[in-house]
Amino acid sequence: MKPIMIIGVVLIVLGVVALAYQGITYTSRERIIDIGPIQATHETKKTIPLSPVLGGVALAGGIVLVIIGAKNKP
Repeated sequence: MKPIMIIGVVLIVLGVVALAYQGITYTSRERIIDIGPIQATHETKKTIPLSPVLGGVALAGGIVLVIIGAKNKP
C-alpha cells in the first residue's frame, strides 16, 4: 500500500472519530492543601472541543488522498 493511501485512511478514521465524539474530556487533579499528613485535592474535568468542521475536513481530505493514491497505480 502506498504511503499516500495510508495517510488517507488515517485521516478518514480520525475524521470519523472527531465527528462521533465532538471533543476530548480529561480529568486533572490539583493539590489544594498539603500540610504534613493532611492533603486535599480537587478534581476538575476539562474538555477540548473538536469542531465538526475539523472532522469533516479530515474525512474529505482522507477520501481525496485515497482516490489519488488509487488512480496513480503503476
